[in-house]
Amino acid sequence: MTITTEFVLRSSSLPLVSIANTLQPSEIQSTHALCLQPDVQIFSVQFDRDDSISEDALLALDEVLEVDLVGETPDKIVYKLTVELEESVSQAFAPDFEGAELRPTIVTDEGWHETKVFKDYENFNAFRQSCENHGISLDLISMSSESAHSVSSSQDGLTDRQREALSLAISRGYYESPRQVTADELAAELGISQPSLSSLLRRGERQLLTSALGTQPHINTLSR
Repeated sequence: MTITTEFVLRSSSLPLVSIANTLQPSEIQSTHALCLQPDVQIFSVQFDRDDSISEDALLALDEVLEVDLVGETPDKIVYKLTVELEESVSQAFAPDFEGAELRPTIVTDEGWHETKVFKDYENFNAFRQSCENHGISLDLISMSSESAHSVSSSQDGLTDRQREALSLAISRGYYESPRQVTADELAAELGISQPSLSSLLRRGERQLLTSALGTQPHINTLSR
């Protein structure tokens, strides 16, 4: 089951964040490219022409080793940057998490806004844990899943909100033993109260069990 995730990575040690902090463009659009060494990576970076980002200004940054002009349009200018990664970033991204970018990374002075598809929940959790172990926080914005058979909402009966709550709970380790996150923390991420979250999870779990077992819930409670 592949999952599509949207999240923000936050750390001043992330590549290109220094550009947003020092040269202060509103945002940077970047795609990851060739990894020359564990601590050196090439990025294709797109700036608004109005930001007036020069090659000399980029080369003056400690992390930037080389700058090559790729092309220009009336509104944009594109550079290829060879960047030296900090050790913590190299270690965080070193494992192969089988994640693929779906859209270019948006870099701001706070971090990276990314949309990625992962092989499964376990792969995403390993990525998240590796980031957090090396001082990079991951704020999950959204997550959706798609099985090999593309099971739709109409087939399993879940509402979009139930699916979102269950997906987040699984990704954050709520169903693991011991639990890695509390119901209050999950509720805060979804922007709802803890009782509302519990109700969403309970109804979602009931619907999944009903769908999987091919049974219908009883209207009346059975007597003991």
